[in-house]
Amino acid sequence: MKNFASAFAMAAVLAAPALAQETMVIGVSIPAATHGWAGGMNYFAQTTVDRLEETYPQLDFVLATASDPARQVNDIEDMMATRGIDALVVLPFESEPLTGPVMAVSDAGVWVTVVDRGLAVEGIEDLYVAGNNPDFGRVSGEYMVSAMPEGGQIVVLRGIPTTIDNERVEGFQAAIEGSGIEIIGMEHGNWNRDTSFTVMQDFLSRHPQIDAVWASDDDMAVGVLAAIEAAGRSDIQFVLGGAGMKEMIQRVMEGDTMIPADVTYPPSMIATAIELTAVGLVSSAPVSGEFIIGSVLVTQDNAENFYYPDSPF
Repeated sequence: MKNFASAFAMAAVLAAPALAQETMVIGVSIPAATHGWAGGMNYFAQTTVDRLEETYPQLDFVLATASDPARQVNDIEDMMATRGIDALVVLPFESEPLTGPVMAVSDAGVWVTVVDRGLAVEGIEDLYVAGNNPDFGRVSGEYMVSAMPEGGQIVVLRGIPTTIDNERVEGFQAAIEGSGIEIIGMEHGNWNRDTSFTVMQDFLSRHPQIDAVWASDDDMAVGVLAAIEAAGRSDIQFVLGGAGMKEMIQRVMEGDTMIPADVTYPPSMIATAIELTAVGLVSSAPVSGEFIIGSVLVTQDNAENFYYPDSPF
């Protein structure tokens, strides 16, 4: 794939007059707001579409949200059949079920931008926009090591089965290797509070001693904390989530010992993906390649810089 244009060049293109005049359609297919991060992502997708429709009168957008992979496949097929989309921005609900349908879109000559959860086959998309998932896992693991210098027993909650979840877990495991930290349980919480509450209840019933929890997501951390409180357990030192939920950032900012840190993974990356796709259609700017957003460790020292009280997430 072509090298990605610099942020400076992109800004210049955004300010330039659109070159193409015919109406083109961009389909945006994303999961419904099944958890907080997705709610924030939905918010940024809608506001970006609204803004770009005003900025580029030659562009039309069709935005669809899906509550499961099958619904998302149907949405994409409908975009192709009834709207004749020129580009697709897709954040897969799950990697495997969406790979074939998105490949069919690409094979039809439609530009494809994949966001966040990669597909099961590499090279289908023209543009990939995501957080740095191996880095997310690494930063999380390095924090756990620094917070537990004597080692200890931890449990891990994974997200929905996707390529990004695999990358996060692999990065985390590499970071804690040789540290004395032992993972005594690992289950999928599916980035869902209720599911994570149930998973954590099971962990608590099976393990009389748990020193810490890597929830790997702030929504899952909420469920984990509720389960710990309901069980009245005092052995767990802290819970580490991630993604930058404002409630969690506030707890870090206030010095809450159960939530001493967080790791960023901004839902606004969907706005970046839609914006760059639009630029690619209306100009000659090269926007194929990868746009990877790094993860930052949030502690009490810098939490104020990541606290957005008016954000939906």
